[in-house]
Amino acid sequence: QVQLVESGGGLVQAGGSLRLSCAASGRTFSYYAMGWFRQAPGKEREFVATIDWSSGVIYSADSVKGRFTISRDNAKNTLYLQMNVLKPEDTAVYYCAARDSPYGSRWYYDYNYWGQGTQVTVSS
Repeated sequence: QVQLVESGGGLVQAGGSLRLSCAASGRTFSYYAMGWFRQAPGKEREFVATIDWSSGVIYSADSVKGRFTISRDNAKNTLYLQMNVLKPEDTAVYYCAARDSPYGSRWYYDYNYWGQGTQVTVSS
C-alpha cells in the first residue's frame, strides 16, 4: 500500500501560479503510475494529468495543456503539479492518486489509492 498527502493549495489571483506536491509513503513509489484529478463543487471528479512510473509517458487534459505540468521525483517519493496561468475555472479540490501499474490512466476508477485533497481557489 501507499499513503498520499497533498500540499501546496491555496488562494491565488487569476494568472498566478501554484505548485502542488504529493508526498508518498509506504510501498516503493516508483512501482506506481500517478495522476492528478480535481473536483469542483457540484461537479464530477475530473482528470487533470497522469505520469507513468519513469516519467516517460505523460498525458494531460486539454483544459490544462500548456498551463499545467505533472512531474515526479522517485528519489524523493513525491509527485508535483506545476500550475501556471491559473483561471477561476481551475478552482477545485485537487487529488493525487496512485495506480497499481507502471502505466498511467485518465480514468479515476483505475487508481487504487487517493490523497485527502488540497483546495485551490482562483479569484478573478
